[in-house]
Amino acid sequence: MNSQDTLHPTDTVSEGATLIVDERADRVVVTLRRPEARNAINAAMIAELHQVCDLLERSPRLLLLTGHGGVFAGGADIAELRERGRDEALQGINSRLFQRVRRLPMPTLAAVDGWALGGGAELSYACDLRIAGPDAMFGNPEPGLGILAAAGACWRLPELVGESVAKQVLLAGRRLDAQAALACGLVMDVVPADRLLEAGHAVLDTMARSSAAALRLTKLVTDHPGAHPVADDLAQAVLFEGPDKQDRMTRFLNRSTRGSTT
Repeated sequence: MNSQDTLHPTDTVSEGATLIVDERADRVVVTLRRPEARNAINAAMIAELHQVCDLLERSPRLLLLTGHGGVFAGGADIAELRERGRDEALQGINSRLFQRVRRLPMPTLAAVDGWALGGGAELSYACDLRIAGPDAMFGNPEPGLGILAAAGACWRLPELVGESVAKQVLLAGRRLDAQAALACGLVMDVVPADRLLEAGHAVLDTMARSSAAALRLTKLVTDHPGAHPVADDLAQAVLFEGPDKQDRMTRFLNRSTRGSTT
């Protein structure tokens, strides 16, 4: 167990039917766990992930999302999906959850090893960042089941990797392995499987050293569609008036002054 995995007295770890939730002071680590179904996303997991969103909306923190047993999520639960009809489709059961994940106040990171297919891939696309283990595999085979990837992939994946690669995945059934995902920018790094969580925590450590207010506003502005100079100005105005900017810049200038006199 490395230092990132060591529990501290302030950590709270809870186990639901489909998730392990590790609450820490500056982050929440969520592990998808349905080993009997390759962590497939079912109604129970959706409900528990909504509870995580409740938590992170009330108490904004970084989110690290991963899967149990060398698999991220092998898709949606097909047995449940087969029973859904028009009314369930119009409810957007998965898409509403994934959009909620996307809109969480603080940055989110998916640490993906093994399969991330169908709804599992779409959940990872909803996160702000992704890293991958060497066996990661992203794909959207929904048309082979007579449906489409309707929980964000059809519009989110082209934004992430470009129209050509997205259509290869969505229409031609191409699966992106870890290196292909890295090459097209879907993931930021590929690391050995036994270091995946450590690497994920390292990314969050870097973000945690930044101003939380600056991270939140940067994410909000970046996610706003189209050009947004006014949003830039308004967000910057809020940050310019905050104590965090004064403290951080004063420390930077003090370090610079000390460095120039030694």
